[in-house]
Amino acid sequence: MKSREAAALLGADSVQMSQIESGVAGVSAKRLRRLAGGLPRPRPGAAGRRARRGSAHTRGWWEEYRGVLPPVFLDTAEVEHHATALREIVITHVPGLLQTTDYARAVYTYMMPGLPDSELTPRIEHRMRRRCVIEGAEPTPYETIIHEFALRVRVADRAVAQAQLHQILTQIEDGHATVRIIPADQDGFAGAEASMMQACGPVPQLDTVLRDSPTGTAFIDAEPQLNQLRTLFRKVEKASLSPAASRDFIHRLTKEL
Repeated sequence: MKSREAAALLGADSVQMSQIESGVAGVSAKRLRRLAGGLPRPRPGAAGRRARRGSAHTRGWWEEYRGVLPPVFLDTAEVEHHATALREIVITHVPGLLQTTDYARAVYTYMMPGLPDSELTPRIEHRMRRRCVIEGAEPTPYETIIHEFALRVRVADRAVAQAQLHQILTQIEDGHATVRIIPADQDGFAGAEASMMQACGPVPQLDTVLRDSPTGTAFIDAEPQLNQLRTLFRKVEKASLSPAASRDFIHRLTKEL
């Protein structure tokens, strides 16, 4: 796109456009989305991150943990906060947005043995506070696909597992989450390689996928990879039960415990 065309989309004159290009002047999230929408082949990596973060003066609750937790914790909460919808696939553990305090504590203490309370406590607090994105006054639509294995594995004891299942049912009944279950005996499901969350942007080109990797959480916003992962989401969804059947499935599990 030529500078003149970009200026027209942004409603800027030549002087303002020169300042924007040189980094002297900023661009609001609204104008950046307008610019991204006018591109025949958008570059979501740069535009997506800046539009989701809004202005440089935006400070969310996650900023309280800057210098306390690794940056990926803050980045995850910020991406969730700015998403227009959240879609998730989890295989081994209950989704973080649905975890109880005891469940989260059990996961962290197992995966990070020896972690001092000074580091464990803020991790758990941060995970619990992330729920505000689906429980707030203007909740973000949230859909998660959970493999049966994640519901059956006991990260702690029977009581914690029972409470966790009830927590998921409560979130469903309160309208905070749409949950789909993949039964262990489901045909045609070859896995999803790793847990992942799609944070939808105001336009598809501004989506971001958070995916577990051997080195931590990977933030994916390149268009070819996004298209591949969207296809994977659709395939996994086809292998899952309907929301109503999934709710009944969880009810049966609570009785088995």
